Amino acid sequence: MELILTPIIAAFIAAWAGKWSRWIALFGSMITGFILLYFFQNFNPAGGVQWQWDKAWFSSAIHFHTGIDGISMILLLLTNILAPVILLSAFNKKDDIPLLFALIVGMQGALNGVFVARDGLMFYIFWELALIPIYFIAGLWGEGNRFKTTLRFFIYTFIGSLAMLASLIYLFSKTPGNASFSYEALVAVKLETVEALWVGLGLLLAFAVKIPLMPLHGWQPSTYTEAPAAGTMLLSGIMLKMGLYGLLRWFMPLVPEALSTLVPFIVALGVIGIVYAALIAIRQNDMKRIVAYSSLSHVGLIAAGIAVAGETGIQGGLLQMFSHGVNAVGLFLAIDIIERRNQTRMLDTLGGMAGQSRAFAVIFLVIVLGATAVPFTNGFPGELLLLKSVFGYHPFWGIAAGITVILCAVYMLRMYQFSMFGEPKGTSFPALQWHEWAALSVIVLMILFFGLFPQKMLDISAPAVKDLLLLIQNTGEVVS
Repeated sequence: MELILTPIIAAFIAAWAGKWSRWIALFGSMITGFILLYFFQNFNPAGGVQWQWDKAWFSSAIHFHTGIDGISMILLLLTNILAPVILLSAFNKKDDIPLLFALIVGMQGALNGVFVARDGLMFYIFWELALIPIYFIAGLWGEGNRFKTTLRFFIYTFIGSLAMLASLIYLFSKTPGNASFSYEALVAVKLETVEALWVGLGLLLAFAVKIPLMPLHGWQPSTYTEAPAAGTMLLSGIMLKMGLYGLLRWFMPLVPEALSTLVPFIVALGVIGIVYAALIAIRQNDMKRIVAYSSLSHVGLIAAGIAVAGETGIQGGLLQMFSHGVNAVGLFLAIDIIERRNQTRMLDTLGGMAGQSRAFAVIFLVIVLGATAVPFTNGFPGELLLLKSVFGYHPFWGIAAGITVILCAVYMLRMYQFSMFGEPKGTSFPALQWHEWAALSVIVLMILFFGLFPQKMLDISAPAVKDLLLLIQNTGEVVS
């Protein structure tokens, strides 16, 4: 409960704090991080769901029920490490807007709510609450045709959310005994195959839009490109993980009867998205669009690996969700720094920055290598596990998914080469400011640490993943 209330209270204070808003938002975000650190230090991965808070809301069927297990702990760590980094990235005079900082830290609380919810209706409520801050961040401080882009994003997400709500209400009506939205009650519902397919499609629509999976990705490239840097980081680093988390936590356990029918489509759409987005990324000139399509490619692999429903794929998916979040925020942060100093992020107008700032060139290279999944960076272990899982499901899809390794290296190294090398096309590159150093340092440390010690992350989630697989094991859909 503290993980939800602390950032939301900080958001309300920051909204009215004037010039102190940035510091209050950062303080509230970091206090939330320290609370999570306490939970983490006392967390037993094999102890099931811990720190549960369960109180009836406005009826006995609807409870404000939260708890943390190894799967949610991974996403909580990602959210509460990256939120202060995103706040620091906005510590520029032209971004000194109290409402912006309030919305960022408020979204941290909503995201925490999504990852700790143990009640279907509460999950839906926090799912919707997380949409509100990013809608205003993108709509008020975006660029280009931001109103049209933000409205399209809202419509996509809202339609998916309504489909999810309909599925949850149907499951609620089928819960045995006293009707309940509790996770345990919803999981216990047994559906006929046709029922499970309709319920599963409702859930999958919401999660596929948020991930996004093809062909529901239409909102993503333009929204990532036209949103302000902080909004893009929130979307790519954390918010899209809501869809992947929903696929894992809610879709698979609630409709195991439909997995044999729906999983092949998820795997196919995920792998097609990998290749499609990577090919488009290679041809882009706008650095933000390159990373936007890169993100679409990477999450396609994560979705495919998770959908296979094997321990290797789910563990790889969780590890890659964390790593992708770190790398995506790092890339968009570096691009924002480049754009602020050059007044452009177009590759054909950039060049020579490595000679102007060697320190930034080295940091940017580390981030690019992490995103490219070079060994001993955080992107490598999860991608390897995911490819192994997809290949075990079907060699054709595994080979097709493996193309991402080559294509990712092409567009990432092309982006680095065009921006960092050659003759300088801009003015001097001012030294990094303290808040930029702080944000970039956190990103680089996580890229290197989890590239060298990925098992530390896998140990957190392993028991919870095994428990999850037991929920669907009796259907015969689990792949070893």
